[in-house]
Amino acid sequence: MDTVAGGSGALLRLQGVTKAFGGVQALRGVSFDLRPGEVHALVGENGAGKSTLLKIVTGALRPDAGAIEVGGTAVETHDPGLARARGIAAIYQQPALFPDLTVAENVALGLEAGGPWRRVRWSERTARARALLARIGADIDPETTAGQLTLPEQQLVEIARALGRDARILLLDEPTAALPETEARALFRVVDELRRQGVGLVYVSHRLEELFALADRVTVLRDGASVATRPMRELDRAELIRLMVGREVSAVYPPAAGPAGDVLLELENVGCRASGVRGVSLQVRRGEILGVAGLVGAGRTELARILFGLTPADEGVLRLEGAPIVLRSPADAAARGIAYVPEDRRRHGAVLEMSVAANASLALLRSLSRAGFLDREREARMAEEAVRALSVRTPSIDAAVGTLSGGNQQKVVLARWLATAPKVLVLDEPTQGIDVGAKAEIHRLMRELAGKGMAVVMISSELPEVLGMSDRVAVLRRGTLAGVLAREEATAERVMSLALGQGRGAA
Repeated sequence: MDTVAGGSGALLRLQGVTKAFGGVQALRGVSFDLRPGEVHALVGENGAGKSTLLKIVTGALRPDAGAIEVGGTAVETHDPGLARARGIAAIYQQPALFPDLTVAENVALGLEAGGPWRRVRWSERTARARALLARIGADIDPETTAGQLTLPEQQLVEIARALGRDARILLLDEPTAALPETEARALFRVVDELRRQGVGLVYVSHRLEELFALADRVTVLRDGASVATRPMRELDRAELIRLMVGREVSAVYPPAAGPAGDVLLELENVGCRASGVRGVSLQVRRGEILGVAGLVGAGRTELARILFGLTPADEGVLRLEGAPIVLRSPADAAARGIAYVPEDRRRHGAVLEMSVAANASLALLRSLSRAGFLDREREARMAEEAVRALSVRTPSIDAAVGTLSGGNQQKVVLARWLATAPKVLVLDEPTQGIDVGAKAEIHRLMRELAGKGMAVVMISSELPEVLGMSDRVAVLRRGTLAGVLAREEATAERVMSLALGQGRGAA
């Protein structure tokens, strides 16, 4: 195992940290340190122990064994309040702001001393918020209500609030998972500015490309243990993946099994005024993965919702196997063999409180019921088959889906729709927020389904995924089709050129 590079000036040091939950060993002697002005990436598959480690640093959990130092001082007791007092702050994917309070009021929370009847100096509060936002280059009006801000703007407000508390250690947990590339770049600029100011940042992300662009060092967790800490410049993508999963993952983007078949789904000048999609003409073939790319607001998800009848088309013609079809609802789409796995699996895909079996059977309740009663035995058999076929890692089919990792939640949502034997499968951000090993498994499943003659439409914001998985790439821009590129023509430059309206592609 690689040794952890230490340093006498470390802002944070963990040595031999161990944590178990019942019989499950979440952390096994993890060692980690963070230096001033450093971006230290923390990576690993889902279940590797990253979240547990962050909770220990923030004081939300106590380790069973091991030592913690903050600023060179040993920490004997640690809780969230003490963590904040010691200059530790966490920024999560979903910011924790009060939406009905202004930016200045949100920043002031926890910063202003005094009781509930103290006199508020509104001009000072606003000026302080403005100064903290300016420190990170955020052009946000302190008097704006937080609920009016975009997600990245809310994250910047949280960072400003943390700096107001003199935070020197920032933990960024998947901060760009829900951000398009342009908004993620704005966050990167803030990270660079904080690094120049001497703040230490622990950066957790499944997007490996951004880690190579941002991180100075990386610590890899695997099965609860820290297996390596290396300077980022000494690693390449393949080596980092090998450290994370303990094996070579050469098939992250598996090749196509063979040539595509005949046209299965066709769109001719399809549009929907309500969603801003207009004049899209496109074909999807049997056995093909059609990637759909474009910038935020390009209409990718809106097109997927048209294909599933969520926002019915009001212009143009859709044809399935050569015959015109009208999709007025998801029921219409499902009846014709079109399945849709939405982008936000936690809100619109999986029902987290329900079991694996219940989630997997949701699309087949009518066929699994007799006289209005659900056949539990048939449901269990179907769920067990799906768990085996998709390699879902779950204690049992009765486990709540919310207890599973992100990749396994995604497999359960896939299982639900694959049980309907669809002809067309529409996947919106199928690997968002899941680790590289789970991505490889989802990609393998996609290729297997295409190999069996299914037409797969894959929407992704990750350009490497679009280029690696697509047989053809359709690029949308402002609700219209900017062009379609064959696999051999699709490069990052050509896709982005079409997305920006600076190129042309063959339809």
